[in-house]
Amino acid sequence: MYYMIYSEDKPDSLPRRLAARPEHLARLEALKSEGRLFVAGPNPAVDSEDPGPAGFTGSLVIAEFSSLEDATSWANDDPYLHADVYERVTVKPYKKVLP
Repeated sequence: MYYMIYSEDKPDSLPRRLAARPEHLARLEALKSEGRLFVAGPNPAVDSEDPGPAGFTGSLVIAEFSSLEDATSWANDDPYLHADVYERVTVKPYKKVLP
């Protein structure tokens, strides 16, 4: 089943986000190579593909896991969480309907 992992950034966390980004992306690439990643990306703080110093307000990952517990465990091991980027992480089941 798919699970939505929505993470909200702490204020002024852009420098920590940038430092932890390679490790964060490596985990997403692993999900992708396993065929489990549906979509992933950040939420820019401003209406722009490249928000520059405004940074980001959070991230969304939708991926396949065997259970809510497994999805939560994966989310809790995110390098952004360990780097004190995220203030809050929400994990919920996700049902794809369209397209």
